[in-house]
Amino acid sequence: MAAASAAKGCRKIGGAQIRALLEAKELFLFDCDGVLWHGEKAVAGAAQVVNSLVRRGKSVAFVTNNSTRPRDKYLRKFSRLGFTAVELEHIFSSSYCSALYLRDVAELGAGVGDRDQSQDPGPGRVFVVGGDGLRDELRQAGVPCVEEADDEPPGATIYDCALAADVKAVLVGHDDRLTFLKLAKASCYLRDPDCLFLATDNDPWHPLSGGRILPGSGSLTAALEVASGRKATVIGKPGRFMFECVSGQFPDVEPARCLMVGDRLETDMLFGSNCGLDTMLTLTGVSGMDQARRYGDSQLSADRGFVPDYVVDTVADFLPALEEAEGPGDGP
Repeated sequence: MAAASAAKGCRKIGGAQIRALLEAKELFLFDCDGVLWHGEKAVAGAAQVVNSLVRRGKSVAFVTNNSTRPRDKYLRKFSRLGFTAVELEHIFSSSYCSALYLRDVAELGAGVGDRDQSQDPGPGRVFVVGGDGLRDELRQAGVPCVEEADDEPPGATIYDCALAADVKAVLVGHDDRLTFLKLAKASCYLRDPDCLFLATDNDPWHPLSGGRILPGSGSLTAALEVASGRKATVIGKPGRFMFECVSGQFPDVEPARCLMVGDRLETDMLFGSNCGLDTMLTLTGVSGMDQARRYGDSQLSADRGFVPDYVVDTVADFLPALEEAEGPGDGP
């Protein structure tokens, strides 16, 4: 870690320490769910923090494993919740980064352009286990997908359904319309060792109100890993590719000048650790201080990546330092 080795141990910071971070860092990466908002309610003070950082000339990026909506819908949500300084190029969702990977690394979208994909699918298509938001992001990047078979007869099974001959990748994201047939098709495609196996993220579950949880993309990926005997390449956090996407947008910012702010130790903090970033845990989401301390006390070297460099109760803890730096009358 760049400058935070003394801060390991999950001690909360505030005041002068936050002011020092504001001076030291150029790029602030924020997770969204649990850090900036809960559903359709912004975390108190979060919008003011983001807007103030941008006014001060800091760069911001939003790195979310949520693959359920394309970036343009995320932008509308930011605006709706008062994050008025956010622009489209600041947003890096796992669905967007997956589209970039398939287009630029796997080259499945190379040369697609405005071609009629139903007549000429090009170098191969992607079979998607995921929702409309993920498919929309792939289409916007020119990555051809296998369309969901609306014309299959009722009661179709893996014994009699159609399988596309040109599938070059299986991409798994959040899918609240998952069927056993969809899993079976994906398993068949993955029998080809040349077929890429990608996951938008490996989040195991997501919290809901009332103590309930929602299975995450990681649980669907795990099912296909068992069925195929293969391991998926994870595009989102804690994998490094998402940071490569961010670095492409902010090429002049060194990792040592970045701060990753998140609420989940196993994704956000590990993502920062994997990418050489200082990390900050905010206690408004999934992970708590006790869990972070358990990782900090662990004798396993693998657990060190889960330990945050800094801890705050909420991103709103930045506000006093930001207001002091801006002075009276600066900004709304």
